Amino acid sequence: MPASDDRSGRTLATPLARLVAGELGVDLAAVAGSGRGGRVMRADVEAFAAAGVAGEPPIPVFHLTTKVDAEELMRLRTELDVTVNDLVVKACAVLLAANPQLNVSWGGDKLLAHRRVHVGIVVAVGGGLLVPVLRDADRKTVTQVAREARELIGRARAGKLAAGELTGGTFTVSNLGMFGIDQFTAVINPPQAAVLAVGAALDEPVVTDDGKVAVRPRMALTLSIDHRGLDGATGAGFLQQLKGMLEQPLRIVG
Repeated sequence: MPASDDRSGRTLATPLARLVAGELGVDLAAVAGSGRGGRVMRADVEAFAAAGVAGEPPIPVFHLTTKVDAEELMRLRTELDVTVNDLVVKACAVLLAANPQLNVSWGGDKLLAHRRVHVGIVVAVGGGLLVPVLRDADRKTVTQVAREARELIGRARAGKLAAGELTGGTFTVSNLGMFGIDQFTAVINPPQAAVLAVGAALDEPVVTDDGKVAVRPRMALTLSIDHRGLDGATGAGFLQQLKGMLEQPLRIVG
């Protein structure tokens, strides 16, 4: 059991452990400390959270899907020399900062709102998955997001990620477009409340505003949401805003 501070009754813990516990929705009083005198350390909190995720019961989830006209997005990707995923991550981060009701996690018996936006990116490694976290993604430029994402993905595939780089995410983006998958649903990464699945940008016939038929690249986005803390209207509103931003991607870098 963690040690208690005799003067205040609070659990003994380092400031960093308290910060991480707040981000992960961990009750410090339930964490056994490995530090001097039973003090709870950051690693103790992260280990406790990981164990809790492993034993997480099934959660009520619903899915929302929309199609995005990706022509301008693909053009901007080439101009900036970044990936589609970099642009999607940045767009999500900007909208999460503007819509804090989605930047939440489930803390056992309550919903925890986060002041900072940390976006996890799903990386396939050796037959499994890792989700390194881009911290404060809303405050970074697209080029900064792209550079940090490349570094995280490289370290993930090389098995060189630090434990802290896999924790604290408040939202996750999973992209299988590079594998030619046109649409899918992603599994929520507890204790987060939502994950976005991004499909490939595929050429499809569409009816233009002037009534003509044209072939344009379109991309499916599917938002999976924990229904315990978020409702359909909130999720639909976020997805609608994301669609608008990706179809006018200069708003992402503006």
